[in-house]
Amino acid sequence: MKLRWKIAQFFELLWWRRYLATRHKTEYLAWKRQYWHHLLQKSEIRITPESKVLDAGCGPAGIFTILRAQTVDAVDPLLDAYERRLAHFRKKDFPGVTFYAQSLETFVSRAPYDVVFCLNALNHVADLSLCLRQLHTLTAQGGTLALSIDAHNFSLLRSIFRSIPADILHPHQYDLSGYRQMLEAHGFVAERSILLDKGLIFNYYLIVFSKPHTQGQVSP
Repeated sequence: MKLRWKIAQFFELLWWRRYLATRHKTEYLAWKRQYWHHLLQKSEIRITPESKVLDAGCGPAGIFTILRAQTVDAVDPLLDAYERRLAHFRKKDFPGVTFYAQSLETFVSRAPYDVVFCLNALNHVADLSLCLRQLHTLTAQGGTLALSIDAHNFSLLRSIFRSIPADILHPHQYDLSGYRQMLEAHGFVAERSILLDKGLIFNYYLIVFSKPHTQGQVSP
């Protein structure tokens, strides 16, 4: 899986370079901010100016781009590469955000977060089990985890995609119930699932989880 993840990271950067090559920075970031505002509205997640927020697997234009009043940390192993290779991302453009160019698996925070966003990122990670435990640790009791994910529509195609790297950017392949069950096994409660985009092979969902104040046994 580690080799597959390294290959996926290489193609992730390549994808962003090709995708942004013909897009004007100002126009693209304005469109992306509008997209995030729309997603927040659909999610019904309450974020106050006092909220401490984590954007896990943030990419070069994550939801950190619209969180101006909050304390925001953003984590992604490709952040330094994005800044070197993409004109659209400069850390200095977001002085209120603290960036960490590292994987979610290795990220350590002094305190948990009121809201954790993991948007189109969980199926990119190298060690899924470790990242699930990390998300649980990083979310404060009573806090919220917002997870968006491409979820398989057909079990046969899911099995094929797991066997061969047909979807090279995403090392992990699950359906919606699979993702929900994994997060629930790690101590989260699924509050709602929102269909963001309907596709033939995958549907794109936002799942909003809460982390109860009283925690039971968490799966290893």
